[in-house]
Amino acid sequence: MIQKIRTWARKLKKKIFLLYFAYQDRRTPWYAKIFAVCVVAYAFSPIDLIPDFIPVLGYLDDVILIPLGIAIALRMIPESVIREYEAIAEERLKKGKPRNWFAGSLILLVWIVAIIWMICLVYRH
Repeated sequence: MIQKIRTWARKLKKKIFLLYFAYQDRRTPWYAKIFAVCVVAYAFSPIDLIPDFIPVLGYLDDVILIPLGIAIALRMIPESVIREYEAIAEERLKKGKPRNWFAGSLILLVWIVAIIWMICLVYRH
């Protein structure tokens, strides 16, 4: 069971790297590029939209949102682009996961705005 989960996680990481390279290709449609950039940025972000310490919900994004985003993005990208970058993605996967501090900063900003908004609501009532 654990080995199946590790294999699944490795395949997901490979697909994230594939999206990373595919969104830079000129043959990828503009709408697919935008969606792929969002998925890749969120996957590489050091900060989650839903923090992992929140029971059950914390891992929901890792288990549902990221795989769903990958699946949708891959359907938007031409098959020839996907085939071309599969080997490159496998090679990049061996080097480790990069961090996207810009996306992490944006998610942190969303949380700060949400907390300030909640404080304002509580203060008014």
